[in-house]
Amino acid sequence: MQNIVFLIGRLASEPELKKTENSKDYSTITVAVPRSFKNPDGLYETDFIRCNLWNGIATNVNEYCHKGDLVGIKGRIQVRSYQDNEDTKYITEIIVDKVSFLSSKKVVEE
Repeated sequence: MQNIVFLIGRLASEPELKKTENSKDYSTITVAVPRSFKNPDGLYETDFIRCNLWNGIATNVNEYCHKGDLVGIKGRIQVRSYQDNEDTKYITEIIVDKVSFLSSKKVVEE
């Protein structure tokens, strides 16, 4: 059995580097991944996928990537839960093993 996911998409916001109580670097990014088919209205929809980065990967993405940049992600899917009042809430996210910087968002100056 394997739990491997590959994504190619654009960063939906600027990465923000944070530290845990144990001084480990981490960042949570959202990757916008367009679907390869149109919905009934004839439009392409986009999935916004939460990805967790740790240590050197988090540091590098924070330093070199910006909102709109195209990245490749390799990681694994993780589902975790927490209690909210008496309800159990579930979060599905990607734990990132590798990030490939594919291209920067092009800025057109006028």
